[in-house]
Amino acid sequence: MRGPTWTGAGHRDHRGGAGTHLDRSGPRATGTTRGPTRTGISKQDIREQIWDYMESQNLADFPRPVHHRIPNFKGSARAAEHFPRLQGSHRACQNIRDLEVFARTQEVKVDPDKPLEGVRLLALQSKKTLLVPTPRLRTGLFNRITPPPGANKDMLRKCATSQGVRSFSVPVGLDASVLVDLVVVGSVAVSEKGWRIGKGEGYADLEYAMMVSMGAVHEGTPVVTIVHDCQVVDFPEALLGDHDLTVDYILTPTRLISTGCRRPKPAGITWSKISREMLEKIPVLRSLREREKRAGKDVSLQAEHKPLLGPASQRPAAPSTVRRPQDASRPGADSPEAACSPLGGEGVLATVCVGNLPRDARVSDLKRALRELGVAPLQLTWRGLRHRALLHYQDLAAAQRAVSCLQGLHLGASALTVALARPQKDK
Repeated sequence: MRGPTWTGAGHRDHRGGAGTHLDRSGPRATGTTRGPTRTGISKQDIREQIWDYMESQNLADFPRPVHHRIPNFKGSARAAEHFPRLQGSHRACQNIRDLEVFARTQEVKVDPDKPLEGVRLLALQSKKTLLVPTPRLRTGLFNRITPPPGANKDMLRKCATSQGVRSFSVPVGLDASVLVDLVVVGSVAVSEKGWRIGKGEGYADLEYAMMVSMGAVHEGTPVVTIVHDCQVVDFPEALLGDHDLTVDYILTPTRLISTGCRRPKPAGITWSKISREMLEKIPVLRSLREREKRAGKDVSLQAEHKPLLGPASQRPAAPSTVRRPQDASRPGADSPEAACSPLGGEGVLATVCVGNLPRDARVSDLKRALRELGVAPLQLTWRGLRHRALLHYQDLAAAQRAVSCLQGLHLGASALTVALARPQKDK
């Protein structure tokens, strides 16, 4: 069984590389071939193809569908020979016992994703201090999992679940003495070089940057990810930003890969990539900003005219990462989208109408595409039932630039229609 494949990704065969493998016969996803209409790929392309492949091949496990999640997965038949009673993600998690860095770890940070449940259980069974980030960082950065005194294996297993994380934990403040020996993150895709793609919300990258800022991790702190074999793919380094977290070890149901990654990890919070919207949602981020401001650091936020952008990369995507026709022209006034009514709110002078949104599209999908293209609006009005959205900009030039950049954009299989909204005439 082979995983999803791509064209133009610059495939390199890693079979003779430096990675350490438990077994080389498991399913592999390569960076080769498919889609003559594409001259390049984007992070979202890779996410969508991984999610689609895992669902179509029935590799996905609860919770399903895996789209817009760090996917949980079933195991391969070969892996089942070694761990017959464990599901796929748990089999992959068992491989962490073969890492020397885990054996000497005292304090481990593990994300709350379902496929990492087995690592959380092993950490508790090994009597290590287990730290789990709070969901979307709403109430702090970490919770320390504290099983009841004398907890048996069944109770520890419960503590390792998402419900147990909520029920058997205490918050860890910024002033607490925390020194994380090992970081375990989920991924949607990862390359054998250690490059990682998450689900697109940027929380794992931001959590690591926050840990750097509070002194909880350093450049030498190892980072591990747990994935299915089909999630190990080759993709261009150009897709990564300075804020993107890389990994040192990849664990699958059949393989343990030491990436030898030399790309630097985030050196702290890049405040210019943080929006005021995100700052308002994450209290601990505000506290860290005040702390760094007092230390004399530059904590200037992202430009106020781009409030929709979060911690993900704001650099415009390379032309090869967006599906578009070579010589697309702007739709004219006869386009149905041209009849959209612009927003008359304060600061909004021009509106772009985006149509033909797929039925299952989410507002987060569109926001992510806008971020990658560097054309996030002042405001976004979502009209999902009508398969369209309105993008509101501060001036006509910004709106016209958005129309130009969005030509030929696809969400899933749907080619979006884009046009300037026709101003309403005074009655």
